Amino acid sequence: MQDLLEKLASLREYLDIPGKTRRLNELDRNLSDPDLWSDPERARKVNQEAGSIRRVTDIYGRLSSDASGLSEMLSVADDSERELLAEEQTSLEQQVDDLYRETLFTMQHADAAAIVRVKSGAGGTESMDWAGMLERMFMRWGERRGYKVELIDQQDGDQAGVVSAEFIIRGERAYGMMAPEHGVHRLVRVSPFDSNNRRHTSFASVDVVPEVPPEEINIHIPDSDLRRDVFRSQGAGGQGVNTTDSAVRLTHLPTGIAVASQVTRSQIKNHEIALQILKQRLYDIELKKIEAAEMAARGEQKKIEWGNQIRSYVLDKQYVKDHRTGVMRHDSGNILDGDLDEFMWAGLEWMAGKRSAEELDGDE
Repeated sequence: MQDLLEKLASLREYLDIPGKTRRLNELDRNLSDPDLWSDPERARKVNQEAGSIRRVTDIYGRLSSDASGLSEMLSVADDSERELLAEEQTSLEQQVDDLYRETLFTMQHADAAAIVRVKSGAGGTESMDWAGMLERMFMRWGERRGYKVELIDQQDGDQAGVVSAEFIIRGERAYGMMAPEHGVHRLVRVSPFDSNNRRHTSFASVDVVPEVPPEEINIHIPDSDLRRDVFRSQGAGGQGVNTTDSAVRLTHLPTGIAVASQVTRSQIKNHEIALQILKQRLYDIELKKIEAAEMAARGEQKKIEWGNQIRSYVLDKQYVKDHRTGVMRHDSGNILDGDLDEFMWAGLEWMAGKRSAEELDGDE
């Protein structure tokens, strides 16, 4: 029980409950001002912020009260009564852990859908096969959580896997959960494509951006900055789609970013989808520039920049290790089948500055 009380005390400080309470009182005073409601947009934002803060402070207050009451009951309980209270304590500990996890979603648009792009690195068939394995892994993760997964574009490899794939995962905190997966993933295995059974190392990149509401994206792309290519859909587009040149690829010439869609039979609709995703990616670039400038102004530096190798999957030795958090598991089959939550929660702790790997040496 003492561990639970200490965890609550730490969580109170981390959540800044006194500061949140003061801010909530200020917002409530604003909400009681009739003049606020003459500006509906400002009123919406104030009401939304107040609701978000109130939810956290109310949950913390209830858990703190329940823990104090349980502690008092345990202090006078006999052995049989302690057994009856054990289940209540376990439930309370789980609720405290859930509230702690809520604090890890520090990124903007954590509640948004996740737009995920998997791209094979250098290495030909081996890397393409690895990119295909990652695509399946993340899709299986989404399906296991009951999320909706929509494939937007897939460029198949010549012999196996994919050159690249883009899909959207929609569900509760989909982007928040997927955000730590952004980066380079490394595979080490005895290659099934090598007749000499040699070990190969392959790389694939995973890019994750939030699906931001269109009204928040104030980006205009001149036609002169776009190259539009039309091609025949393949793979998951379906047999009907494959009979027409309905797929569209848009390339943003100033940045070189290319986005394709082959999800519908309509060339016009595919153009709209590709353009919207392109705007999402350009918007994400601008947000990261702003964040980097703000951090530089405050003299802050990230320990590990986006895009570096984040995790190794060493299949012939049956382990997967995250290089940022130190989390290592020896059930690679389950992980590649979408059992990723442990890595994601640890990654969120890393992003929030609450976790790092103590030892990064000794990896293959």
